[in-house]
Amino acid sequence: MKLLKTDYIPNTWEFELNKSAKKYHVIACWVAIVLDPIWVISDYFVIPLHWIDFLILRLLVALLTFIGLQLRNRISVELLIFIPVLGISLQNAYMYSVMEIEEFRQHTFAYIALFIGVGMLVFWPRIYSIIVVVISLIANILLCSIFSPLSLNEILINGGLLTLTVAIFSIFLIQLRYRLTKSEIITRLELRKSKIELQDKNEIIEEKNKDITDSINYAQNIQQAILPNNTELQKSFGDYFVLYIPKDIVSGDFYWHTNRNGKVFIAVCDCTGHGVPGAFVSMIGASLLKDVIIEKGIEEPGEILSALSRGVKDIFTQEGQLEAQDGMDMSLCVFEKNNADIAFQRMKFAGANNSLLLVRKESEIIEIKADRTPIGGNTEVDFEFETREINLSKGDSVYMYTDGYIDQFGGLKSKKFMKKNFKDLLTQIHQQPMEDQLVEIKEKMKNWIGEGEQVDDILVIGIGV
Repeated sequence: MKLLKTDYIPNTWEFELNKSAKKYHVIACWVAIVLDPIWVISDYFVIPLHWIDFLILRLLVALLTFIGLQLRNRISVELLIFIPVLGISLQNAYMYSVMEIEEFRQHTFAYIALFIGVGMLVFWPRIYSIIVVVISLIANILLCSIFSPLSLNEILINGGLLTLTVAIFSIFLIQLRYRLTKSEIITRLELRKSKIELQDKNEIIEEKNKDITDSINYAQNIQQAILPNNTELQKSFGDYFVLYIPKDIVSGDFYWHTNRNGKVFIAVCDCTGHGVPGAFVSMIGASLLKDVIIEKGIEEPGEILSALSRGVKDIFTQEGQLEAQDGMDMSLCVFEKNNADIAFQRMKFAGANNSLLLVRKESEIIEIKADRTPIGGNTEVDFEFETREINLSKGDSVYMYTDGYIDQFGGLKSKKFMKKNFKDLLTQIHQQPMEDQLVEIKEKMKNWIGEGEQVDDILVIGIGV
């Protein structure tokens, strides 16, 4: 079914153009109703012989325009403005036809003002402009041939030709404004449509992000469950701290602890990646540690790491191939109790790319090197990690860490914190209680990062002997 002019569908360019045009046309109608009759004052002084005729014509045009305004919701927006434009044009045609040369010249400006005003206020397709100009031209020819005392040459020279030129120019002006307005409305509607579509997509994305975030938050609870609780660590070590700052909600770094046969096992691990992928690997690492130490009863740190490496290879091997990056770095300490004087007398250590720092009471710092190979990944299948034994003294401090702390960018030059600065920091604070050391280490890293962004998971554990 073909739509009527008044039945445009909202949110279409036709509807928007019709609404915009109606606003301008209503204004133009009121201008015609008010100003056109007022101009009879000028008629009275310029051509007093015909001012009553002109007044009747002006009032008739105003009346027809007013009726059109009352029917504006029932007639097309083009017809609404067509009534006063054509009415005033025919009115001016009659006025032209009864004027002498001087009056004709003066009235030319009023006629030209009509077409310029039409060009500025009217929105309609080109055909309406052509109809008005053609009817006006015919009316001028007929009325001038009947009433005008002027010759054709006098009419053309004294304003007729100029009026016709402006009338034709108004056709192009109206058409240009019509096309520009139409184009602007179409563009605006397309932008609005795109904005709505973008908002809809953003809402979908936000909803999915919320679902993902909720899932990750739940995964965080699961990951937290595999970490040793403070009560266990307090019972095993007494004076200790744990600085654990995941880069994302879940972490690729984790720590693991157990007591077995009078020995205290603690591991600090840095799995491949961070966030969700790292968290998955950390779950595997924690499960393997439990299997190797508790289920299989392996207690030598080097043997534990070797068994872990083989386990990781078995899990991540797909169709006979293993991705080099699938694995983890780890430091593992086994503390052996001695007597009541000190908590621990001896410690055994094995490391896969993760070294250990020992700070003596007299501020001597010792780095116990790890094997330069990861657990899993490209490690040789028969590679055996080395176990190192360290005798401990009262007042010693043991520090286990992943590379997140020392590799964090920051400072004035946005460079890595580096292991040297980390060692210097530990030698300065190692005599303080571990609780105070935690505050110092955390504050140092906070200031180092500043306005920057954390680039990796951070895990540091300090144990006082």
